[in-house]
Amino acid sequence: MGNSESVAGGQTAVPAKETYVWYRKFMREYPSGLQTLHEFKTLLGLQGLNPKASQHVDQVYNTFDMNKDGFIDFLEFIAAINLVIRGKMEQKLKWYFKLYDADGNGSIDKKELLNIFMAVQALNGQQTLSPEEFTNLVFHKIDINNDGELTLEEFINGTEKDQDLLEIVSKTIGEDTGEGSLDGRRNILWFSERF
Repeated sequence: MGNSESVAGGQTAVPAKETYVWYRKFMREYPSGLQTLHEFKTLLGLQGLNPKASQHVDQVYNTFDMNKDGFIDFLEFIAAINLVIRGKMEQKLKWYFKLYDADGNGSIDKKELLNIFMAVQALNGQQTLSPEEFTNLVFHKIDINNDGELTLEEFINGTEKDQDLLEIVSKTIGEDTGEGSLDGRRNILWFSERF
Protein backbone atom coordinates (compact mmCIF):
# COMPACT_ATOMS: atom_id res chain seq x y z
CA MET A 1 0.00 0.00 0.00
CA GLY A 2 2.93 2.32 0.60
CA ASN A 3 2.92 5.82 1.97
CA SER A 4 -0.33 6.96 0.39
CA GLU A 5 -3.50 5.43 -0.90
CA SER A 6 -5.24 5.96 -4.20
CA VAL A 7 -8.79 7.22 -4.03
CA ALA A 8 -11.52 7.89 -6.57
CA GLY A 9 -10.50 9.91 -9.60
CA GLY A 10 -6.82 9.04 -9.32
CA GLN A 11 -6.38 11.46 -6.42
CA THR A 12 -3.77 10.54 -3.82
CA ALA A 13 -5.15 10.35 -0.31
CA VAL A 14 -3.52 12.01 2.67
CA PRO A 15 -1.11 9.40 4.12
CA ALA A 16 -2.30 7.66 7.31
CA LYS A 17 0.45 9.15 9.50
CA GLU A 18 -0.36 12.67 8.27
CA THR A 19 -4.09 12.01 8.73
CA TYR A 20 -3.42 11.08 12.35
CA VAL A 21 -1.54 14.36 12.92
CA TRP A 22 -4.43 16.31 11.35
CA TYR A 23 -6.88 14.37 13.52
CA ARG A 24 -5.05 15.20 16.75
CA LYS A 25 -4.90 18.88 15.83
CA PHE A 26 -8.55 18.95 14.73
CA MET A 27 -9.72 17.31 17.96
CA ARG A 28 -7.55 19.60 20.08
CA GLU A 29 -9.09 22.64 18.35
CA TYR A 30 -12.65 21.20 18.18
CA PRO A 31 -13.11 18.75 21.08
CA SER A 32 -16.69 18.02 20.02
CA GLY A 33 -15.34 16.72 16.73
CA LEU A 34 -17.39 19.31 14.85
CA GLN A 35 -16.39 22.66 13.39
CA THR A 36 -19.08 25.35 13.21
CA LEU A 37 -19.35 28.04 10.55
CA HIS A 38 -18.17 30.63 13.07
CA GLU A 39 -15.13 28.49 13.92
CA PHE A 40 -14.42 28.04 10.19
CA LYS A 41 -14.45 31.81 9.68
CA THR A 42 -12.26 32.29 12.76
CA LEU A 43 -9.80 29.66 11.51
CA LEU A 44 -9.47 31.54 8.24
CA GLY A 45 -9.37 34.98 9.82
CA LEU A 46 -12.58 35.98 8.06
CA GLN A 47 -14.73 37.73 10.66
CA GLY A 48 -16.45 41.07 10.18
CA LEU A 49 -17.03 40.64 6.45
CA ASN A 50 -19.58 42.55 4.43
CA PRO A 51 -22.75 40.55 3.59
CA LYS A 52 -21.62 39.49 0.06
CA ALA A 53 -18.23 38.26 1.26
CA SER A 54 -19.78 36.52 4.25
CA GLN A 55 -22.29 34.77 1.98
CA HIS A 56 -19.43 33.52 -0.21
CA VAL A 57 -17.55 32.10 2.79
CA ASP A 58 -20.81 30.49 3.93
CA GLN A 59 -21.10 28.81 0.50
CA VAL A 60 -17.52 27.50 0.75
CA TYR A 61 -18.31 26.08 4.19
CA ASN A 62 -21.53 24.49 2.94
CA THR A 63 -19.77 22.73 0.08
CA PHE A 64 -17.37 21.17 2.59
CA ASP A 65 -20.31 20.15 4.83
CA MET A 66 -21.11 17.14 2.67
CA ASN A 67 -23.82 15.63 4.87
CA LYS A 68 -25.50 19.05 5.32
CA ASP A 69 -25.77 18.79 9.10
CA GLY A 70 -24.46 22.33 9.65
CA PHE A 71 -21.02 21.22 10.84
CA ILE A 72 -17.74 20.09 9.34
CA ASP A 73 -16.66 16.86 11.01
CA PHE A 74 -13.16 15.42 10.73
CA LEU A 75 -13.93 13.26 7.67
CA GLU A 76 -15.32 16.30 5.83
CA PHE A 77 -12.35 18.36 6.98
CA ILE A 78 -9.79 15.82 5.74
CA ALA A 79 -11.70 15.45 2.46
CA ALA A 80 -11.44 19.24 2.02
CA ILE A 81 -7.72 19.14 2.86
CA ASN A 82 -7.24 16.30 0.40
CA LEU A 83 -9.03 18.19 -2.37
CA VAL A 84 -7.21 21.43 -1.71
CA ILE A 85 -3.71 20.05 -1.28
CA ARG A 86 -3.69 16.91 -3.44
CA GLY A 87 -6.68 17.24 -5.78
CA LYS A 88 -6.23 17.26 -9.53
CA MET A 89 -7.35 20.34 -11.43
CA GLU A 90 -10.46 18.62 -12.82
CA GLN A 91 -11.54 17.63 -9.30
CA LYS A 92 -11.03 21.19 -8.12
CA LEU A 93 -13.00 22.56 -11.07
CA LYS A 94 -15.88 20.23 -10.22
CA TRP A 95 -15.79 21.62 -6.71
CA TYR A 96 -15.73 25.23 -7.99
CA PHE A 97 -18.72 24.39 -10.19
CA LYS A 98 -20.60 23.10 -7.16
CA LEU A 99 -19.66 26.26 -5.25
CA TYR A 100 -20.82 28.56 -8.06
CA ASP A 101 -24.06 26.64 -8.70
CA ALA A 102 -25.73 28.30 -5.72
CA ASP A 103 -29.22 26.94 -6.41
CA GLY A 104 -27.94 23.40 -7.08
CA ASN A 105 -29.75 23.01 -10.40
CA GLY A 106 -26.72 21.62 -12.26
CA SER A 107 -25.81 24.78 -14.16
CA ILE A 108 -24.33 28.20 -13.46
CA ASP A 109 -26.30 31.19 -14.70
CA LYS A 110 -25.05 34.76 -15.05
CA LYS A 111 -26.62 35.87 -11.76
CA GLU A 112 -24.85 33.11 -9.81
CA LEU A 113 -21.48 33.92 -11.37
CA LEU A 114 -22.00 37.65 -10.86
CA ASN A 115 -22.82 37.10 -7.16
CA ILE A 116 -19.72 34.96 -6.66
CA PHE A 117 -17.42 37.47 -8.31
CA MET A 118 -18.93 40.36 -6.33
CA ALA A 119 -18.25 38.39 -3.14
CA VAL A 120 -14.70 37.62 -4.25
CA GLN A 121 -14.08 41.31 -4.86
CA ALA A 122 -15.38 42.05 -1.38
CA LEU A 123 -12.92 39.50 0.06
CA ASN A 124 -9.87 40.16 -2.09
CA GLY A 125 -10.18 43.83 -2.97
CA GLN A 126 -10.38 45.50 -6.36
CA GLN A 127 -9.87 43.33 -9.41
CA THR A 128 -8.96 44.34 -12.95
CA LEU A 129 -12.46 43.63 -14.27
CA SER A 130 -15.79 44.65 -12.80
CA PRO A 131 -18.05 41.74 -11.78
CA GLU A 132 -20.27 42.44 -14.79
CA GLU A 133 -17.29 42.50 -17.19
CA PHE A 134 -15.94 39.28 -15.70
CA THR A 135 -19.32 37.51 -15.95
CA ASN A 136 -19.80 38.60 -19.57
CA LEU A 137 -16.25 37.54 -20.45
CA VAL A 138 -16.70 34.08 -18.93
CA PHE A 139 -19.98 33.47 -20.71
CA HIS A 140 -18.55 34.78 -23.99
CA LYS A 141 -15.56 32.43 -23.71
CA ILE A 142 -17.11 29.21 -22.44
CA ASP A 143 -20.90 29.20 -22.94
CA ILE A 144 -20.57 27.10 -26.11
CA ASN A 145 -24.29 26.84 -26.90
CA ASN A 146 -25.03 30.46 -25.85
CA ASP A 147 -27.98 29.46 -23.66
CA GLY A 148 -26.97 31.72 -20.77
CA GLU A 149 -26.09 28.79 -18.51
CA LEU A 150 -22.83 26.93 -18.01
CA THR A 151 -22.97 23.16 -17.73
CA LEU A 152 -20.30 21.28 -15.80
CA GLU A 153 -18.75 20.16 -19.10
CA GLU A 154 -18.65 23.71 -20.52
CA PHE A 155 -17.20 25.02 -17.27
CA ILE A 156 -14.43 22.43 -16.98
CA ASN A 157 -13.47 22.40 -20.66
CA GLY A 158 -13.56 26.17 -21.01
CA THR A 159 -11.66 26.87 -17.83
CA GLU A 160 -8.96 24.28 -18.50
CA LYS A 161 -8.32 25.77 -21.96
CA ASP A 162 -7.96 29.38 -20.76
CA GLN A 163 -5.08 29.98 -18.32
CA ASP A 164 -6.25 33.52 -17.46
CA LEU A 165 -9.74 32.30 -16.65
CA LEU A 166 -8.33 29.39 -14.65
CA GLU A 167 -6.28 31.81 -12.58
CA ILE A 168 -9.28 34.05 -11.88
CA VAL A 169 -11.50 31.07 -10.99
CA SER A 170 -8.80 29.71 -8.67
CA LYS A 171 -8.68 33.00 -6.80
CA THR A 172 -12.39 32.85 -5.98
CA ILE A 173 -11.50 30.86 -2.87
CA GLY A 174 -8.02 32.21 -2.56
CA GLU A 175 -6.13 29.42 -4.29
CA ASP A 176 -2.95 30.51 -6.02
CA THR A 177 -2.18 28.60 -9.20
CA GLY A 178 1.43 29.76 -9.13
CA GLU A 179 4.13 29.92 -6.52
CA GLY A 180 2.33 32.50 -4.40
CA SER A 181 2.60 33.03 -0.68
CA LEU A 182 0.47 31.22 1.88
CA ASP A 183 -1.59 34.21 3.00
CA GLY A 184 -4.53 33.18 5.21
CA ARG A 185 -7.03 35.44 3.42
CA ARG A 186 -5.88 34.76 -0.10
CA ASN A 187 -4.70 31.15 -0.30
CA ILE A 188 -6.78 28.01 0.02
CA LEU A 189 -4.02 26.44 2.06
CA TRP A 190 -5.57 28.36 4.96
CA PHE A 191 -6.19 25.04 6.58
CA SER A 192 -2.61 23.90 6.71
CA GLU A 193 -1.41 27.31 7.90
CA ARG A 194 -3.73 27.20 10.89
CA PHE A 195 -2.88 23.65 11.85
